[in-house]
Amino acid sequence: MSPWPPGAPRLGLGLAALGRPGYINLGHGADLPGKGVDDLRVQTWAVLDAAWAAGVRYFDAARSYGRAEVFLGEWLQERGHTGAVIGSKWGYTYVADWRTEAEVHEVKTHDLATLARQWPETRAALGRAPDLYLIHSATLDSGVLDSAGVLSKLAELAGQGVRVGLSTSGPGQAQTLRRALAVQVDGACPFGAVQATWNLLEPSAGPALAEAHAAGWTVVVKEAVANGRLSARGLTGQGDVPPALQDAAHALGVTPDAVAIGAALAQPWADVVLSGAGTPEQLAQNLAAQRVTVNAAPLLAALTQEPAAYWAARSALPWT
Repeated sequence: MSPWPPGAPRLGLGLAALGRPGYINLGHGADLPGKGVDDLRVQTWAVLDAAWAAGVRYFDAARSYGRAEVFLGEWLQERGHTGAVIGSKWGYTYVADWRTEAEVHEVKTHDLATLARQWPETRAALGRAPDLYLIHSATLDSGVLDSAGVLSKLAELAGQGVRVGLSTSGPGQAQTLRRALAVQVDGACPFGAVQATWNLLEPSAGPALAEAHAAGWTVVVKEAVANGRLSARGLTGQGDVPPALQDAAHALGVTPDAVAIGAALAQPWADVVLSGAGTPEQLAQNLAAQRVTVNAAPLLAALTQEPAAYWAARSALPWT
């Protein structure tokens, strides 16, 4: 059984859109009152304060999210919050130098040297060890799940009480996760957590996520709103909310993003579903998902895309 405490808040906050000036959420640039470091710190703290006041207790960051870990660590210390559950990720390095127009924003390296460098960086930025520590966007072709050095280090961290695991991306999420479930270090699987994309457009990882949950892993859903494509900002940037989603939102009296998040919350294997809100107003809309019951089946029937098509469209989203 998953270790996520029964009755614990199931909506978390991801900081991908808050820790750096550029991200791929639709309309991200317009959500920011300014793009300086201090501007983003103020914005991040405003969303964190709103989330905490609403009962959110799970917060997700990564080394590649610009200054997200630093903003989060400073906020935790300043506010004195001790009940937060923190997840972070290693394996990507932020290289955009705070420039939205950068040609490359993050570089992926899943080797032991990166893990050895980023683990202490994360601890220092947060002011403590994260509760969940994940390989960032593990894939079969990165070789990380076959690296004896990496797996040994992660098993060491697991032995110290950190719940280690992986996040997944791309059309091969299910295959990557099933490979991770089979990893053994000294006769045991060191992993106990996964963060994966699941949404009404791309639900293909669902069966594998159910297997991970049944194995006792903590399952965190990311991109439930598909980087804004399942919000009022429209599908794949066209500005038109899919009719099935629009109808469901109208019937429930919430915004489309709340329906999308509610569909993820309705999955019995989902322990935590992340909001990627960039403003307190977006967060309030996302939080409405907790007060509605979404029947995901007809929405999935109407909206599901082929994984390859979904991920190609996601890759084409601009950084703003």
